[in-house]
Amino acid sequence: MGAAAVLALTTPASAGRLTSWYGVFEGGASAIQDFDISQYATPAPVPVLSTLETDIGWAALASVGYAYNNGWRVELEGGYRHNEFDQLVDAVGVGVPADGSLGEYTLMANVLYDFPSVSGVTLSVGGGVGADYARIDAGALATPVQDDRVSLAFQAVAGLSMQMTSWLDLVLNYRYLYVTDFEFSDAAAVPPNINHLDTEDLQKHTLTMGLRFGSHKSDAPPVVKSAPPPPPPPQAQVARQYVIYFGFNKCAITAEADQVLSEAAAATRTLGSVGVTIVGHTDTVGSRAANQKLSVCRAGAAKSNLVSKGVAPAAIQASGAGETQLLVMTGDNVKEPQNRRATVDLN
Repeated sequence: MGAAAVLALTTPASAGRLTSWYGVFEGGASAIQDFDISQYATPAPVPVLSTLETDIGWAALASVGYAYNNGWRVELEGGYRHNEFDQLVDAVGVGVPADGSLGEYTLMANVLYDFPSVSGVTLSVGGGVGADYARIDAGALATPVQDDRVSLAFQAVAGLSMQMTSWLDLVLNYRYLYVTDFEFSDAAAVPPNINHLDTEDLQKHTLTMGLRFGSHKSDAPPVVKSAPPPPPPPQAQVARQYVIYFGFNKCAITAEADQVLSEAAAATRTLGSVGVTIVGHTDTVGSRAANQKLSVCRAGAAKSNLVSKGVAPAAIQASGAGETQLLVMTGDNVKEPQNRRATVDLN
């Protein structure tokens, strides 16, 4: 419960998968399941069968390994477990205190798999095979023995790991260790007798916590910063006033005037819904009444031309100003081409 709380409280905002080489240091508790032993002395063996119970002991382990990008890991693990004897229970169930200890050095080759995680806490499972070098100190038992032996060992591993930094993990591991039987022996006090202590298969449970050092590769997709959108192209400037010119005493649209009016019609489509104001003008030749009538004719001619180019008639207001708004100030009866005009304003 406490270890799980530590893992939860230290969860980083973004975790990654362990990659490349790593090293682990762990410590914790070790418990041996009760196991049967056979005690006897040679050359005239009379076996005494009993069950040996042990106290919960301690364990220290260190590993070095390599993590692949696909979640698999291989490692070499070395460890030491130490347990004190508790009591010896005979065949009829009577127990007596037992003094002694069992120390075991293990060297295991492990293969493990890390399941992908989005929470920052990674579950790992795996197993290993190796050797168990055990030393027993059973000097106070019925058949005193102090000896060491090596036996074949197998283990299953399940663990949780939590990334604390880019190079450090907090790990919590459970190991089930299965060791084939041992046959310990020691010289008896009366030569040439030999004391023997044979064990059944040992089953050990180890719970450890530790630190793992190694680099990580982030599982989060890389953040790609998109370039800001380019600024919109500058809007083309659309003229809002156009001027066309007429021949002397005429209101017919010339080729040049028709081209200008085509530009004005295109501008109305670009600008959208606009109003068009057309005002016709004359020079000072002729009477004021005649010039007024001529200016109205010129404005009307410009309107008809725009309507033929797609401009709605209702959007056009046409009027004449006669000779009252001269562009070039002249005296009476002066032919001035710039005054013979019509202006087209887009409102």
